[in-house]
Amino acid sequence: MEQSFEQAGKLGKEIVDTGLQSFSAMANGMQAIATEAADYSKKSFEAGSKTMEQMMAVQSPEKALEIQTEYARTAYQGFVAQATRMSELYAELSKGIYQPFEGMVAKAK
Repeated sequence: MEQSFEQAGKLGKEIVDTGLQSFSAMANGMQAIATEAADYSKKSFEAGSKTMEQMMAVQSPEKALEIQTEYARTAYQGFVAQATRMSELYAELSKGIYQPFEGMVAKAK
């Protein structure tokens, strides 16, 4: 009977430790995602501001179209790259959250 309580205590401690590791991985992953999103927002705003300044100084419709086309192209490429990066960060986050529980799942089988 005493051994059962001891085993239950060890299991409880293991569950709590595993949960804390998972929570830590989640916090770190969410921080990385938030930082990445903030950086992308800042870069996008700066690019948009720069384009607006260029558009204000333009003298011909052809030049305005050229500037707008270049902005659209780079904005699209930046968005695709950012979407890829964010999906990688979310995949890393889910792996990091689950990883501490892998050992427990393997023991349960």
